[in-house]
Amino acid sequence: MLEIIEELNQLEKQQIPAALCIVTETSGSTPRKAGAKMLVFADGSIKGTIGGGGIEHQVIKDAVQALAENKEPYLKHFNLYDDLNMECGGTMQVYIEPMGCQPRLYIFGAGHIGKAVAGYATGLGFRPMVIDQREELIRAWDVPKTEAKAGDYLSIIENLTFDKNTYIVIVTPQHEFDEKVMIACAPLKYAYLGMIGSKRKVAEISKRANEFHNISGEILTKIDMPIGIPFAAETPAEIAISIVAKLIDVKNKLKKS
Repeated sequence: MLEIIEELNQLEKQQIPAALCIVTETSGSTPRKAGAKMLVFADGSIKGTIGGGGIEHQVIKDAVQALAENKEPYLKHFNLYDDLNMECGGTMQVYIEPMGCQPRLYIFGAGHIGKAVAGYATGLGFRPMVIDQREELIRAWDVPKTEAKAGDYLSIIENLTFDKNTYIVIVTPQHEFDEKVMIACAPLKYAYLGMIGSKRKVAEISKRANEFHNISGEILTKIDMPIGIPFAAETPAEIAISIVAKLIDVKNKLKKS
């Protein structure tokens, strides 16, 4: 038990996703009894065991899926013979809890708005990474619990991970950069993609994306632009609040879906 607790502490510090799997109830003949614990990592590797064989193989599969989909904790009941063709034939109930699955938040633009978004998001369940071509801003970056990368936006995008637990905010210093980043990210997997801009700017960029880059209307309608929840925001901090409010709204709705 202490070994698992120590491992969980290290995972939390290093922000490494894992699923905690605990046998909560058994009956009949089973490979392990209630209290057996196992950690499952996103690549399917494990620490600890709940008994090996078919039950462990299935729980690993379920845990990896739970991590990928950022599921809420849940209980799963197994009849070892009927469900897994295990001759011991008892039943086991396993609690599966994904941990450290904070959504990735890529913020393109380290200016006033990007910095404010990163600052708010760190305390609201996101792992921000800020990306900007202006090296001086990245060198001076001082927002705790955030990562900052300097370099060409498009080159960095090629080396990032995008999945259903990825959120993207585009607030670069130039319309040209916003457009290029949006076009590069639009076809990728993500939970949310938003770009700052006026309605006129959005309409022009959307038209070019469709005509010259084959970004379909269906994809474009999924992109939040102008970004954020609409209210009379004026300052960078206020605009950032509208953006983070939208991120929270999307994140919490996805949990319920």
